[in-house]
Amino acid sequence: MPGNTFGKLFRVTTFGESHGKALGAIVDGFPSGIRIDEEFIQKEMDRRRPGSTKYGTMRNESDKVEILSGVKDGISLGTPIALIIHNENQKSGDYSDISTVFRPGHADYTYFMKYGIRDERGGGRSSGRETSMRVAAGALAKLFLKEKGIEFYSAVRSIKDIVAKGAFRRDAKSPFYFIDDDRDDEIRELIENTKAMKDSIGGTIECHVTGLPRGLGEPCFDKTESIISHAVMSIGAVKGISFGLGFESTRLFGSENNDQMDKSGFLSNNAGGILGGITTGEELYFTVAVKPTPSVSRSQKTIDEKGEERVIEIKGRHDPVILFRVLPVIEAMTAISIMNLYLENFH
Repeated sequence: MPGNTFGKLFRVTTFGESHGKALGAIVDGFPSGIRIDEEFIQKEMDRRRPGSTKYGTMRNESDKVEILSGVKDGISLGTPIALIIHNENQKSGDYSDISTVFRPGHADYTYFMKYGIRDERGGGRSSGRETSMRVAAGALAKLFLKEKGIEFYSAVRSIKDIVAKGAFRRDAKSPFYFIDDDRDDEIRELIENTKAMKDSIGGTIECHVTGLPRGLGEPCFDKTESIISHAVMSIGAVKGISFGLGFESTRLFGSENNDQMDKSGFLSNNAGGILGGITTGEELYFTVAVKPTPSVSRSQKTIDEKGEERVIEIKGRHDPVILFRVLPVIEAMTAISIMNLYLENFH
């Protein structure tokens, strides 16, 4: 099964399944001499871990990261860094009744068609749990990039039909990481009603990167947005990405959409910090579409491995909305992308 490695000079390979013994990552190409803040890495993991919010899955994992190699006395050696977490709270029996049935919205069907075998326990390799090690590797990238003045922020722009009205804020106070502070009751009611209906919802996330130098990215195939899009779109829950004004720019005249300049610099940032695939030095930002969690307890039509029609009700512990736990994953994959671009251009 190829396709488990991302990056060139900074390469991240992840391994493990949702209900296996452990999940891990091998990070190759991390520079030597960087102080590794394990507390920071764990805080990033805690943002994503299951059981971290009462509005998500009841599966409760500590996701305690162990660094196996590549670090001595808290300093990176320049050798491969191996990271691992152990699964502690998996309940594989929840999937015994549907071990031969394809769950709608999941990768069960396509994995079986491609490989002739699949891990039905929580989706195995296709589970969102795989992203835990992306967050760990992304935290390493963040530590390096923070020394260069580059930082990452994200917030929820919309959840189903509730759309934030305000501008992006790095310090959103909402427990739902929502850009507007005064919509919490509305969001809470939406989530509780969705849970009562045994259904799920999605939304959009806005991610910003500050402190980027001018000149990151290559023309044509290795544009900055191309690399980030590849990384972010590899997250299973993500169904779309747009930079700057994105699709909103289609409603403007060119004279309105262009970012004019004077001797002080850019007068606007509709392009989202990228022109011709190369960073302008302005704040980079993009919006991501996150689909509703496919695991729902409502009756749905499907087929089994023999092609027989079945009706399925998915049991287990699942998120009615995955948005809040996707935030650190998007930041991590963006950080891994920027890390590669930085090393290619400036190291």
